[in-house]
Amino acid sequence: MTLAQTLNRDFRHRTLDEAKLAAALDQAAGQSGFTQWVRETRPHLFAPAPVFVSPANERRIQALVADVEAVAALPTWREAALAQAPASTAEGPAVAAGGGLFMGYDFHVNEDGPHLIEINTNAGGGALNLALRRAHAACCEAAEAMLADLVDPQAIEAEFLSSLDSEMRRYGRIGAPSRVAIVDDAPTEQYLYPEFLLFKSLFERHGIETVIADPAALEFEGGTLRHEGRAIDLVYNRLVDFPLTQPGHRALFQAWQSGAAVVSPDPLAHALFADKRNLIRLSDAGALTALGVEGARAERIAALVPQTIAVTGENAETLWAERKHWFFKPAAGHAGKAAWRGDKMTRRVWDEVQTGGAYVAQRLVPPPARLAGAESGDGPLKIDLRAYAYGGRVLMLAARLYQGQTTNFRTQGGGFAPVIAA
Repeated sequence: MTLAQTLNRDFRHRTLDEAKLAAALDQAAGQSGFTQWVRETRPHLFAPAPVFVSPANERRIQALVADVEAVAALPTWREAALAQAPASTAEGPAVAAGGGLFMGYDFHVNEDGPHLIEINTNAGGGALNLALRRAHAACCEAAEAMLADLVDPQAIEAEFLSSLDSEMRRYGRIGAPSRVAIVDDAPTEQYLYPEFLLFKSLFERHGIETVIADPAALEFEGGTLRHEGRAIDLVYNRLVDFPLTQPGHRALFQAWQSGAAVVSPDPLAHALFADKRNLIRLSDAGALTALGVEGARAERIAALVPQTIAVTGENAETLWAERKHWFFKPAAGHAGKAAWRGDKMTRRVWDEVQTGGAYVAQRLVPPPARLAGAESGDGPLKIDLRAYAYGGRVLMLAARLYQGQTTNFRTQGGGFAPVIAA
């Protein structure tokens, strides 16, 4: 057992300093009382204790992110990804492959190392976890050294900001955006709306005018994307209509299609990285080498991605019989919606999986446990580890603690937690 596993089992000290959290969040949001509002409306957003990962596994995660980014840049990978995506995904501007702003690589880490369970474009929680890193304090002498790297997250903040400039360059623009729109359907009703406010404050502190908008409030006229009559240079896209095909998202699609505005992440990013069917190829070294991936890289990737296969009429009977060994996910799913552990499925649900569109089955890798202390009430919490990444580099590691089938932010003692290498 590694030190990190021992600490996840035995380290039960509360390191979250509520006063520091309030100060960090209120300052980041630029408004007094912000933390109180978040606590009242989202009481299980932040866990009271950190999660630990070994330095070796941290390095393996970074290497995998770099490997996947390199694979996604291959013309053969793009061709395979576009073949399974909506046709409109190929209609965007000719830009270099990239996952866009705030990608998330999600892992379950066990005694065999990290296992990539999925990749998400527009992964939530980046700004919240940045503030959270400022709010953990040493509860004892033993924790002081471990928490040292959480004290100064300014470098991560700088990386967040520089990724905006990089996205502009990827679209052939020079310099920082002058006006950004953070876009989601009914944004004020989203559970992670508080982080939209944090991003808005962060961008504006650095001279970037920012609006939070519903896509229906956007207009595409005269080759320019506008909000309330004013031009938008860059859209930080939080929509889960990944191909932007819904009628209310037409203006945004047109702006992306024409290259009139930088849209990040865009439909191509989802096709290249986040479509769950990509995991089928990533988990198969032979399939990767057939696409031209160098042999050693193909083996490294496949070793860290649980076997994933498409659910078909031909294998449905076998998968049902062996369902306790599999986790079932919709190809274009998000936030754990319509995803099922096989051992929790009823026959009715299984019938819906078979008829509900493209599903994949991923070999089950149970999440590790965190004994977070008395706050959890009902026992150990499960750990999902998220690597926020840009351009093939991990910007920050964070964890989500929960009970149930998938992360839910409804668990006492659960929520986002900082990750410490130990």
